[in-house]
Amino acid sequence: MDTFDYVIVGAGSAGCVLTNRLSEDAGTSNLPCSKPGLRDWHPYIHLPAGFIKTFHMKSVNWAYQQEPGPWTGGRSIMRRVEKTLGGSSSINGHIYNRGQRQDFDTWAQLGNRGWGYPDVLPYFKRLERRIGEGEDTYRGRDGSLTVTTMEWRDSALRGVHAGAMSLGIPRNPDYNGAIRKASPTPSARLKTAGASAPATAFLHPARKRPNVHVAHPCPCDRDHLRWQPRGRRPLCQRRKGGQPVEVRATRK
Repeated sequence: MDTFDYVIVGAGSAGCVLTNRLSEDAGTSNLPCSKPGLRDWHPYIHLPAGFIKTFHMKSVNWAYQQEPGPWTGGRSIMRRVEKTLGGSSSINGHIYNRGQRQDFDTWAQLGNRGWGYPDVLPYFKRLERRIGEGEDTYRGRDGSLTVTTMEWRDSALRGVHAGAMSLGIPRNPDYNGAIRKASPTPSARLKTAGASAPATAFLHPARKRPNVHVAHPCPCDRDHLRWQPRGRRPLCQRRKGGQPVEVRATRK
């Protein structure tokens, strides 16, 4: 049995950030687990327009098919779910969208303390290294995830903006700022060398630390994940030398 202080089940967006934050403490040992275990090496992952290809690439995408239902007009819609480090953020269009602040506030009103927009805003700011305009009240400048406004402009996008403004919907230079309702130009997770995703921004820098050991493949689904009764710390399996080895966390 292998033992670590923290076993992080899943190396998607949240798992990448969590690994980075926990491993800042050099006195801990950390094991992020990725079930399929594919590295995010494919060039299309690091190109913003690459999602057009990864959308249908079953080598990096589980390509689940949703059940038809009344809310989709009886249609069955494909659901992209990654097979690579970084989670689905590695195979989407790299658009940066925090979501509606009213949704966060509604969750808090329903009894989920700590989930209101004022509560989560500091974490959004801490993640982000915003390049370009944006109020510092809402945007972070010192984080690891590079976010900028797309410079490329298409005539179709200009037409959309013109149409929106003709209906009284104003332009909004920053829809992740104070006001959401408007006709925006998308913010994207971009940097000089290409796209910036949680794996490149958080997990790969953390892997350089001696206290981070990425396990892949490491199945932690319902068939392999168990919880110890005392403290509810996870037990899961990973393969080592071709053999299954149990992994235990000593902290929670």
